[in-house]
Amino acid sequence: MRLVIIDNHPLIRRGLVSLFSYSGIMEVLGEATNRKEAINLLQTVKPDIAIVDLRLGDESGIELIKEAIDLGIASKFVILTSSTTEEDFRKAKEIGVAGYLLKEALPEELLHAVQMIGKGRKYYDPTVLDLMMKEKNLPDKPSHVEQLTPKEMEILIELGKGHSNKEISKTLYITEFTVKKHVSQVFAKLGLADRTQAALYANAKGLVKYVINS
Repeated sequence: MRLVIIDNHPLIRRGLVSLFSYSGIMEVLGEATNRKEAINLLQTVKPDIAIVDLRLGDESGIELIKEAIDLGIASKFVILTSSTTEEDFRKAKEIGVAGYLLKEALPEELLHAVQMIGKGRKYYDPTVLDLMMKEKNLPDKPSHVEQLTPKEMEILIELGKGHSNKEISKTLYITEFTVKKHVSQVFAKLGLADRTQAALYANAKGLVKYVINS
């Protein structure tokens, strides 16, 4: 997996280079500190994933990603930030970033997140999802989860991973029609309005557990 790191803080860049290089399955192709350097780097090396700081000094990582997408750069973009504000998270999701990670995350979580994103998944930091859930006053009654059948619980966990009905169908070996039926039942039992709320709920409850591949 080929990466580039776009961050204006030298210590952050060095730390990420060491972390990803140590993994043995990721190669850091280059670094950039601002918009101009970043666009040139992205066009030159064409990485699989670009790790982008939300704020590059006086410049915006969001605007940089928008520009890169407009230029036809096909890399997956991952925001790395200390911001847990809903507005920043919303803007990142709106432009289609593949991940939103916090700089406070543990090294193994960052590695895991990048691995997931490299496989075509999206990854949003659980801390951010938890805060979004609280701000939106989503249901928070343990008894609701206990009402789910084992299959509905599996469905909820898959929703927490951001999987589509088709992906859930393949994972659980059931038809998409059956998945759709279970999803509706999960929404009804938990009082959730849509898949986004279900994902927030599942992650905030700690239902989505991952195993880091060595």
